Amino acid sequence: MYAATILVVAALLLPFVWVVFGSFKTQAEFMSDPGAWFPRGFPVDNYVDLFVEEGFGRYFLNSAIVSAVAVSANVLLSSMAGYALAKLDFRGKNLIFSIVIFAWIVPYVAIFVPQFLIIVQLGLVDTLAGIIAPILVSPLSVFIMRQFAYSLPNDLLEAARVDGAGEGRLFFQIFLPLSGPAVATIAILSFLGSWNSFLWPLIVAQSQGTFTLPVALAVASQASNTTEFGLLLAGAVVVLLPVLILFLFLQRYFIQGVATAGLK
Repeated sequence: MYAATILVVAALLLPFVWVVFGSFKTQAEFMSDPGAWFPRGFPVDNYVDLFVEEGFGRYFLNSAIVSAVAVSANVLLSSMAGYALAKLDFRGKNLIFSIVIFAWIVPYVAIFVPQFLIIVQLGLVDTLAGIIAPILVSPLSVFIMRQFAYSLPNDLLEAARVDGAGEGRLFFQIFLPLSGPAVATIAILSFLGSWNSFLWPLIVAQSQGTFTLPVALAVASQASNTTEFGLLLAGAVVVLLPVLILFLFLQRYFIQGVATAGLK
């Protein structure tokens, strides 16, 4: 079992380690010995060129804005919808939940063209708002928050209602503080989806001013006849690092949230 675990961990980590080491290599090193694992030194020239000459600072900022807005909106809207679907009684609740599940299982490419036409009609092509709009709320996030809300005892909310608390107070002062694991889960999933998104930003962003990191990295790889491997690997590290840091800090809550969502 230990040997199998070590093999799995090694298989997952080795590509990332190779990317990190490769980001410090010069173009000459790649040409002379492409298969070498370790660079001859650890100069940061590739990272400097990435931000100074290639303008990746702007693309990083675009990705950060897209992800920050998407995560904030997703957490708030999904939490509200999940709370309402689990703890409130209203007409059409089951129908709305069925629509959420349907939207979850429908392949994304099936609604790609209609979404783009809506963005065109709204005049949001080549804007960060056009990139953000379709990811403001996720059916999966609504489902996770609904399942988590079901796991909370109704007696707690009923006692607060007896004391005169309204639904807004119940949501913000009782439900949200108790929903840390579920909120962390949907925050991570939302961040991963928005930060790593490629195809949608590629279509909507039609100028360099609205490129996100994945789009800029893909464009940079085809910008010249000679592929700058070290530069591209440095860009890959810049894309991967925030995801890794976020998951390391929130992995405990992520696991708790996923486990709780599967209880009901």
